Formats: sequence, C-alpha cells, structure tokens
Amino acid sequence: MRRDHRPYWLKKLQLWFRHWKARHFLLPQFDRIGQEPEIMDPGSVQVFGGNICLGHYPHLISTPDKPIRFTTFGHRGGEACITIGDYVLISPGVRISAGQSITIGNACMIAANVYISDSDWHGLYNRTRPFRCTVPVTLGSNVWIGDSAIICKGVKIGDNSVVGAGAVVTHEVPANTVVAGNPARPVKQIQPGRRMLTREALFATASRQAHNMEQLDRMLLSGNTLWGWLRARLLPRRGD
Repeated sequence: MRRDHRPYWLKKLQLWFRHWKARHFLLPQFDRIGQEPEIMDPGSVQVFGGNICLGHYPHLISTPDKPIRFTTFGHRGGEACITIGDYVLISPGVRISAGQSITIGNACMIAANVYISDSDWHGLYNRTRPFRCTVPVTLGSNVWIGDSAIICKGVKIGDNSVVGAGAVVTHEVPANTVVAGNPARPVKQIQPGRRMLTREALFATASRQAHNMEQLDRMLLSGNTLWGWLRARLLPRRGD
C-alpha cells in the first residue's frame, strides 16, 4: 500500500493490541526492562537464555522475515549476559549472541542485519568442542553500527564511534572514530568538541512528542473509513 487507509480508531486499536501482546508475551522473557519499550512486532523478537536486560526506551524494529534474536549460552558452567542501555535502537535482522558478556551503552543505533558475538563458538582445530575462544564485547554510548556489520569477540568500541555498513570489526575502535572495511580500519575522525544530538534527545519531551504524533495521525487518517480500508486490502487498485 502506498498510503495508510485505516481509520484513526482502527490504528489506535491495533497499537493497543500490539502493546498488550508485547507486555503479555515478550517482555516477561527479559530479566529486566526499562520504561516505555517500543516493540514494532513482538512476535518477531526472539529471546533465548537468561540474563538479558534492556534499559529505558528501547526501540526494537523487527519483521517476521527478519527477526531480532537475543541469545545467551554460557560456557564452562558460567552464565552469559547481554546488557543493553537506554534509548537504544535495534533494527530488523539483528542477532546478538553471548557466550560470556555483551554490553551495549546508551543511545546506540544498530542497523539491520548486524551480528554481534563474543565467541568463536567452535575451535579452529577441535570443532567438536564449543566456546574455544570467548572474550566480552563492549559498545560505548552513542555508537552507530551500520547495516550488515559484524562485531567479533573481544571488541571494544568507544563512545560516538561509527561502524560502516558491511564492516567486520576484529579489533578495538577508539572513541570518536569511523571505521569501515574488512577488516575494519579507521577512515575518519569525529570532532569530539562539536555539538552532537543523540537518541536521548528524542525522549526529553516524550509526552509532548506522543501528543504531536497523535495529532498527526488524526490529520493523516481523517476521512478514512472501515469499508475503504477493507476495499484497499481485498480489492486494491492503482494509487492505493
């Protein structure tokens, strides 16, 4: 569809059901989750294992064909953990797999199809034994990971740094650094003294933004009817 044919009340009902589904089925699977989580499709967020925590205002965007997966699988009798800070955006197809520890700071943005893992999961010569090399991964605050990038075991990424699309990060990335390539190498420096807006700014006036979005929906969906929406779904025509 080129535009949203739903009447306003139907969109509100669907949003309420989505939030209810997230609260009832998905959020109890996390060990801790902060306030105001926004889950676009609760059915396509998959949680395996324990010690998985999300901070305040997490924004998880996933689709049935590109689910988000959080996995913890401890090694040598220990427990693995995934800890994600506040205001974090996680896009479709992201996989975060911990054999020991993965920590993601505040206001990070993780683009589609990113893979973050702290383990090789199998040995180079003995491939029957898992967890041959597991080293914690840490992302600082306001880190941006580009589409389809891979963050390998033992990597530390400093605050404000950017990982280019498709990059494979195998070594530490200093703060305020842009890296790209395979293996990832520095290509640009970010000016640390320059004013930078992070995702935290989106939630400084969260109630006001929610009100503005509601008013925008009322305007954009005004004139839509239930029968018009059904017709567009069942008998679409040019321009729908």
